[in-house]
Amino acid sequence: MTDALRTRIIQLRREGLGYTAIGKELGISRDTVKSFCRRNGLAGKAMKIERSDKQPKEGFCRECEKEIHQRQGVKKKIFCCRKCREKWWHEHPGHIRKRAVYTFICAGCGKDFTAYGNSKRKYCSHECYIKSRFKGGDGNG
Repeated sequence: MTDALRTRIIQLRREGLGYTAIGKELGISRDTVKSFCRRNGLAGKAMKIERSDKQPKEGFCRECEKEIHQRQGVKKKIFCCRKCREKWWHEHPGHIRKRAVYTFICAGCGKDFTAYGNSKRKYCSHECYIKSRFKGGDGNG
């Protein structure tokens, strides 16, 4: 590998490109780029954090940067597959806008609690439910 190629890999990685995109641009294997980045401290989540601040390229997967073929009349896709979608959302929990968060007062202990996605909760925990429903949960009813 030439010095010019090494310098270009470092530059592209710092710009936030993934291993596959760098390999395609430079005409080398993705695995070659990956091993070079790992040996030189350019791998890991730090690079992904930089990339996540940038706008995703139109028509490419937000996670793996694979091209996505959009179908007309269907909602625009931003991920190529379920695996990429789940991986991206798991690594970027701050981007999730939780709109279905409800606040309640526990019927068992009287404490305030919040629940996501369930507007009919009564108890803050299974323990409070058991104590309330079975009068202490000791089985003597």
